[in-house]
Amino acid sequence: MDKKFYAIIHNVRSAYNVGSMFRTADALGIDKIFLTGYSPSPDQHKQIAKTALGAEKMVEWEKCWHIHQVFNKLKKQKVKIYAVELDSRSESLNDVKADNSVALLVGNEVRGLSLTVLEQVDKIIEIPMHGKKESLNVSVAFGIAGYVISKSL
Repeated sequence: MDKKFYAIIHNVRSAYNVGSMFRTADALGIDKIFLTGYSPSPDQHKQIAKTALGAEKMVEWEKCWHIHQVFNKLKKQKVKIYAVELDSRSESLNDVKADNSVALLVGNEVRGLSLTVLEQVDKIIEIPMHGKKESLNVSVAFGIAGYVISKSL
């Protein structure tokens, strides 16, 4: 069975960040993007096209307000959900290996992902930081984590 690679973009407010993640998703070979919560979708926000540069037409996507519906759908397909978040339970991205299909989950630019959401994921991962800042732009973090995970699929 081929391993599938999905993205879940939850409550990301910037259409430019979403567009950037579409472009990155195309480069990573992501099979489908799920836009959940108030994340903008290409059919409603023209700004996405400015950074996606056509990738919004190449990568399959679905808009679903309720993230838990996406979780249920993917878990029935035995897809593991990996959240990128700073948390006491986080594992280093350097130690992550994808042994089955994976959905990479990122959240809001400022607040990240809620505890309710984090309780339902299979793994919480963080990107090791070498500078003084503790976080990256969500689309940059998506790209880094997506690249590392894609290498093990």
